[in-house]
Amino acid sequence: MNMSLEDDTEPPLYSRRRRGVMRFVVLLAIAALVLPGAFVTWSTQVRTAQYACQIAVNYYAPGATSTKASFDLVAGDLLGWNCYAVMFDGQEVFVAHLGLVPGAPRLVPLTGS
Repeated sequence: MNMSLEDDTEPPLYSRRRRGVMRFVVLLAIAALVLPGAFVTWSTQVRTAQYACQIAVNYYAPGATSTKASFDLVAGDLLGWNCYAVMFDGQEVFVAHLGLVPGAPRLVPLTGS
């Protein structure tokens, strides 16, 4: 078994241009498989966060005019989906933290009764 450099002088199986086209097609195919799943996941999370936020605002701030669910990456303790009640004067009041994957909020009574 001779392992000399002379054995490696065969030309590549495909030309440089064909390899570039094949790489492009493969990357395009991977993107076509991954992007729709990511889009569906994100839109489902947005819808779930909005519904959960409406439930939390109706429970904790029934006088609010609307709700706002937003995904925050920079908030240290509140990383993920947060729910805000929009009051009649436009002020946003924090209502609930919905987590990284939004779900039904944990509704805890505000008073002891």
